[in-house]
Amino acid sequence: MVRTASTTTDTMFPTKNNIPETNRTQLVTLLNRRLADAVDLGTQIKQAHWNVKGPTFIAIHRLLDEVYAGIGEYADLIAERIVQLGGIAVGSARDIAERSEMDEYPLTAIAAAEHVKYVSAALGAFGGRVRFAIGEADELEDAVTADICTEVARGVDKLLWLVEAHGQG
Repeated sequence: MVRTASTTTDTMFPTKNNIPETNRTQLVTLLNRRLADAVDLGTQIKQAHWNVKGPTFIAIHRLLDEVYAGIGEYADLIAERIVQLGGIAVGSARDIAERSEMDEYPLTAIAAAEHVKYVSAALGAFGGRVRFAIGEADELEDAVTADICTEVARGVDKLLWLVEAHGQG
């Protein structure tokens, strides 16, 4: 049988979590979209990390490692919440490519300033989507998921600040 994204996300496992199953199902769908964005964002940051050039190479190269690690932690938080809700965290490369709402990262970027610009834009876009997810989780009466999204948004805002600082002044 060929696995499709819909066959894996329709499955919900039994749990004693008292959030109604219809809400949990919607939360899993929401979180899988944000998981796809987070994993895609991580690959974009590695693209920049591997290809950055210029006089500020080492500073940006090291910074992007820190940003990548942070995004990886946030992806893990999101994936674990999906499973806690009884869902399946969908994170294969094929599924991520299909589900991510992130813009493509330009493969032509070379100079550090270009990477700062594009990584900042990607972090900002992801942060905005996660902030929107806070409201969606609230509407589905899940304060825990809203709190996790708040933690992710707070951390992404900090990473964005660190990256943007290299393009300012």
